[in-house]
Amino acid sequence: MAGGVEQKMIGQAVLKPRQQVEKAIKDAILAGELESGEMLPPETELARQFNVSRTTLREALRTLSSQHLIAKVPGARGGNFVRSVDYRSLGTVMTEAVDNLLALGSIEFDEVAEVRQNLEVPSVRLAAANRSEKDLTELSEIVHRQKTATVDDPEIPDLDRQFHTSIARASGNRVLASFVSSLHNATEPVNYLDLSPEVGRETVRQHVSILRAIKTRDPDAGEEAIVEHLTYLREHIRTYRKH
Repeated sequence: MAGGVEQKMIGQAVLKPRQQVEKAIKDAILAGELESGEMLPPETELARQFNVSRTTLREALRTLSSQHLIAKVPGARGGNFVRSVDYRSLGTVMTEAVDNLLALGSIEFDEVAEVRQNLEVPSVRLAAANRSEKDLTELSEIVHRQKTATVDDPEIPDLDRQFHTSIARASGNRVLASFVSSLHNATEPVNYLDLSPEVGRETVRQHVSILRAIKTRDPDAGEEAIVEHLTYLREHIRTYRKH
């Protein structure tokens, strides 16, 4: 107030050169002007375009990299590339964050496994309600491959990942799918199991029960089956990790 008259607000904070560079590149990515996988111009050219020093430019690029908007690839054919910006990239960011926290000991494995179970229950229930014929075909193919695989098949961990993430996608909720995928990648239950033929057969039997519930659109049976499955896995993981 000046002399009792309210002053009109027309000013705003002036961005520093580094922040201006960050904002311009970020806006271009989010607007689709820079597409996923596209390589940014060389750093010398970008510095020239923005009329900033290479130090300022590199600081801006480091910030954009920490935000998972770009990735720096080393080598003669490397450079700064635009990363995917969609619901799948959310899962990637979460996986990296959870992996780092587990490695640092900031969170416990059992905490991640517990949250994963609490997310996979609604995931299966929603999949039972929303699944398409395409989803059923995909899940059936995965289970068939699991039935015919031997316990020492290196494809087993990836088949397990595919099964759980396919259910999450069938839920129709892309955010939920990203969360389930990231937590599954962090826990990687099959990699912790002493995968004997007996454990392998039991795991596949449980997958069949889950798939049957989704196929018959029975969310209650789906919840019962996924809880049995994840509880079974957690018990075996806990036993295996003690040795």
